[in-house]
Amino acid sequence: MAELDEEYTWFYRAEYAAVARTVYLILHDRQRAEDVAQEAFVRLLEHWRKISRYERPDAWVRRVAIRIAVKTLKRERMRSFLERAVDPPPPSAPADVDLMRAVAQLPAQQRAAVVLFYFEDRPIAEIVDVLHRSESAAKVWLHRARGRLADLLGEEVRDDAP
Repeated sequence: MAELDEEYTWFYRAEYAAVARTVYLILHDRQRAEDVAQEAFVRLLEHWRKISRYERPDAWVRRVAIRIAVKTLKRERMRSFLERAVDPPPPSAPADVDLMRAVAQLPAQQRAAVVLFYFEDRPIAEIVDVLHRSESAAKVWLHRARGRLADLLGEEVRDDAP
């Protein structure tokens, strides 16, 4: 038992910062990102005996963290929608064209794919592993995200990326 605790502690120390960074790039809120990463690692600890034998336990915990982050975004988007329906805000200025703000406007799955591919420089194969989706789905998310980002940033889309 002590050996498993030591393995988990080592794994947590080695992976927590990277998982929290991934979630931060999706949520754009450090405190919520840390909360989500902590929740993912708590779930990992609950299943550590099994997950520690996986080939890529880091992918498992990252996938769980991304799923929690996506659910958080969806819940907040719905809450925001309901709040606007009750009390619509005054007209606002045009959206910022800053890259991080543009990424924040992407749908959650596209945002996760962009973070993994562009910010973490992960290959498609790892994105597929982390998001637990097909290669074609990951490529579609990246393609659509590039198109949306180009629109938001006033850029031209190039077809030289996966």
